[in-house]
Amino acid sequence: MRLKKITYEVVHLPLKTPFKTALRTAYDVAFVRVCVTTDGGAFGLGEAPATKAVTGEGLEDIIASIEKVRRDLLGCTPQEALAKLHASEIGSSAKAALDMACVSLEVAQRNTTLGEYFALGDRTPMETAITISYNAQETMVQHAKEAYAEGMGILKLKFGADITHAIETTRAIASALPHAKLLVDPNQAWGVEESLRYLEGIADGAIEMLEQPLAAENIEGLKRIKEASGVPVVADEAVFSLEDAKRVMGSKSADMFNIKLMKCGGVTRAIELLEHARQERIGVMLGSMLEGPISINYALYLAFAYRDVIRFLDLDSPLLLTHMPKEIDFIYDGSRITPLL
Repeated sequence: MRLKKITYEVVHLPLKTPFKTALRTAYDVAFVRVCVTTDGGAFGLGEAPATKAVTGEGLEDIIASIEKVRRDLLGCTPQEALAKLHASEIGSSAKAALDMACVSLEVAQRNTTLGEYFALGDRTPMETAITISYNAQETMVQHAKEAYAEGMGILKLKFGADITHAIETTRAIASALPHAKLLVDPNQAWGVEESLRYLEGIADGAIEMLEQPLAAENIEGLKRIKEASGVPVVADEAVFSLEDAKRVMGSKSADMFNIKLMKCGGVTRAIELLEHARQERIGVMLGSMLEGPISINYALYLAFAYRDVIRFLDLDSPLLLTHMPKEIDFIYDGSRITPLL
């Protein structure tokens, strides 16, 4: 089995409502879907969304990266292609799309299913967070109430630089929904003092964790917040690679880190991070950008395969779309996720 052809297309899937964070506002999920075909007619698919604010890659950058490595990958076996791909110097999202496609071909080569490939054992439901986009306080409270009424028990609150807004909105949602679990993500919008002010300003027990409040490079500041915080502090944009994870966790600058396929470069690299977390007994968050169904599907298989190390799951993209994608091998019932097979 050798790679014969690599093609791609740009796909847009509409969102129910605009997705707003401190970094961007999105009205649809836009991604590049790549198809890798072999000399025997097998094909594998992968996806990479436009994540300029996080990975530095827009759709045009992803396409340019695919073109850059296309000739090097053609004629290779899936395993050879993966080695060349991860030795290349292209964006992590483009790597993730091609990585997924090659893993798909490995599954086909073994004549097995994704469930068997990932050795899924425990198939009892897992629960994902649902994102409440950054907005005016009354709007966020209303959206939180609506999500909770639809069976979403874990709410991920997005905030911007306004700490007063973040404190008051958190307190309002916690008061309105005392049984909901609240995760807070300012997407690097705060400084150390603002973060400490936020933690002091919210009621004890109001939130379950605080994710990447500082700029990614401010590891020393993140450590200060962790040491002062009564809730887990999660490193997100500060951790792309295994080396990043070792540096951040080794310096005790965070309680856990967020693994995303688009940051680390795909399924094979995510497995390295998950194996490291398992070996070191580190809890992780398995997250996502606004991604297409194939990349979310792979993340879901990883979630069930490594549920022993996953403390938080943030794979809500399908719930934000106007229609549930048919490519998902899992059932979403509110925030509860169950494998179809």
